[in-house]
Amino acid sequence: MDISDLFQIPLKIKALYSNGTRSTMPHLTVHLPENRLTGNEPTLVAALTDAVVDVYGEWARDLVSVRLAGVPAGRFAQGGKAVDTNASVILGVRAGVFDRPDAGQITARLGTALTDAITRVIGDDLRAGTMVELVASPPERTFVGGALTV
Repeated sequence: MDISDLFQIPLKIKALYSNGTRSTMPHLTVHLPENRLTGNEPTLVAALTDAVVDVYGEWARDLVSVRLAGVPAGRFAQGGKAVDTNASVILGVRAGVFDRPDAGQITARLGTALTDAITRVIGDDLRAGTMVELVASPPERTFVGGALTV
């Protein structure tokens, strides 16, 4: 057994499918400078998926949904100046993760793992400019194909 297995989020309360509709948790939307993203898409998708699986466990692999958005030059800015060293990750997670006694550890691991995945693929110069935001989604507010996915 790998030591990381001790820190994975167990699946105990949610089936993988609901009403024949696949769950969409966890889902990531990643914004990166277009010139840095182009050509790295497959490797980045794999790295981001692996990062989530490292925290949640292998059971989550098929549920991880990744959306990559390239930001044209001049449209990422920091301090009023255009930069190409920023990245933004929005990770949608079930709200229940924040109610766990180990929520602080889980969220810290997610933030670190996703940042590490981006910097491994795109470049370490993005580390300081990478923001990971975890957004809670209560089960009654998640729909796929127009159907509630509780």
